[in-house]
Amino acid sequence: MADRPTAPELIEAVFEFLSSELLPTLDDHRMKFRTLVAMNALAIARRELEASNTVLLGDEQAADLARRIRAGEPPQRALELLKEHVAEKLRISNPAYLERYE
Repeated sequence: MADRPTAPELIEAVFEFLSSELLPTLDDHRMKFRTLVAMNALAIARRELEASNTVLLGDEQAADLARRIRAGEPPQRALELLKEHVAEKLRISNPAYLERYE
């Protein structure tokens, strides 16, 4: 049995507090911006936790692929693999950006 609250539950609780209780009360534009940045960071962390097992290329695999491309010996599916790798990263960091181009 896992300890409660879990990391995703903690992230969601803080996100909800910021969005529903704090943000509506802020008149200072700088503080509103900083709160929105914090909410975005929490959303990225939430998506990263959800996708932690779906990393397409590990660090070593990405480095090996880069070496092969630089050496002029890319694998057959290099472009397809890189596109999917970047799409996975965007699904975490900025899914709205990816949705515009899919």
